[in-house]
Amino acid sequence: MRLLKMNKTKWLLFGLVLLALPWTALAADGDASEVGAQALFTANNIWMMVSIFLVFIMHLGFATVESGLTRAKNTVNILFKNTFIVAIGLLTYALCGFNLMYPGFAEDALGIFAFGGFGLSEPEGAAGLIDYANGGYTYWTDFLFQGMFAATAATIVSGAVAERIKLGSFMLFSTVYVGLVYPIVGSWKWGGGWLENLGFYDFAGSTLVHSVGGWAALVAVILLGPRTGKYVGKQIRPIMGHNLPLVTIGVFLLWLGWFGFNGGSVLSGDPRAVSYTLVTTCLGAAAGIVGAMATSWIVQKKPDLTMVLNGCLAGLVGITAGADSVSVLWSIVIGLVAGVLVVLSVLGLDHLRLDDPVGAISVHLVCGIWGTLAVGIFCAEHSFVTQLIGVLAYGATCAVASFVIIGAIKLGMGLRVSQEEEMSGLDIGEHGMEAYSGFQIFLNQ
Repeated sequence: MRLLKMNKTKWLLFGLVLLALPWTALAADGDASEVGAQALFTANNIWMMVSIFLVFIMHLGFATVESGLTRAKNTVNILFKNTFIVAIGLLTYALCGFNLMYPGFAEDALGIFAFGGFGLSEPEGAAGLIDYANGGYTYWTDFLFQGMFAATAATIVSGAVAERIKLGSFMLFSTVYVGLVYPIVGSWKWGGGWLENLGFYDFAGSTLVHSVGGWAALVAVILLGPRTGKYVGKQIRPIMGHNLPLVTIGVFLLWLGWFGFNGGSVLSGDPRAVSYTLVTTCLGAAAGIVGAMATSWIVQKKPDLTMVLNGCLAGLVGITAGADSVSVLWSIVIGLVAGVLVVLSVLGLDHLRLDDPVGAISVHLVCGIWGTLAVGIFCAEHSFVTQLIGVLAYGATCAVASFVIIGAIKLGMGLRVSQEEEMSGLDIGEHGMEAYSGFQIFLNQ
């Protein structure tokens, strides 16, 4: 009897263990699922932060390209402007830009303008962490990544107006443009506005970043006028940059930064999507170099290094709109065409007497438009007509806004430095210092 009782007890315990096993497994699965989600969130966020670092280094690339392609006597001025742009881009984006670009349009809104309020929302706990962006990255990572993009739009203008614009006038324009215009038009696509609803596509900013900056650069160049001595009579006199090694370093820094610019725009660490995007990005850049080299060699009779370097940037700008979606073959075609376009555009703008010392309009505006339209040509899922509507909408808005802002500044405080300041160099005139101390005679050349 006692043995029977013991056996019954054992069988009871055994039965309880069997009943508990499924629940234990479910609990283990739940923990594993939670751990897996946390690990994926961490990996995605780390990649996004690395992308932020890479986009940040692009500002050094812009600074070196612009200073190398201009005369030595204006180097301090170029470097100062590029440093200021990063600061003002981040500050205005924190103050109002982020909530202008991602305002959370109401369901029945037109999707043209909305404002989420001043400052950052600072969501607490999981709302700003794993519950944000479907577990892709944190609220803070999102703000910083997008803030780096904002500053890039104003940097494009800096090179186009180099060597003759007043520092204060440029600073005021950059603050208004990057603080208000860029985020408002950016909301039309990336913020879920009317162009997003229409089906317009721009993966990483051929239009939203590069053309937005390019339109402002074009208007600024027209209103500012050419550098003294650039166009005399019917002649076009080249004004050579002072440091081509610096330009080359800058272009490679920008190419490096584009791994974050395009790769980070996947908005996750998805191995397939990120690696594919980086392949098309690199092939676009490489094809841009080849296209610019061939065109320069044919048209100018000699292969021009500055054209080839701008060809690299042209290929990068061109592929940016569709880096995640065009085929590998079409990415090469897009880059190749961009390389041809940038050379023809640089020469064409010169004949139109539009003085752009670094080729910013050709690289960012012309090739930004090309890359955006190419998405509609080479991707069956995207409409060319819709892409064209987007290009025209951004062009009209940014050109008019730039004209109003720059025109008001020109009337109110002036745009150009005096001819004496321009001839002696903006480093001395605007900053009272030299980039290359002791070489004043060289600086004036």
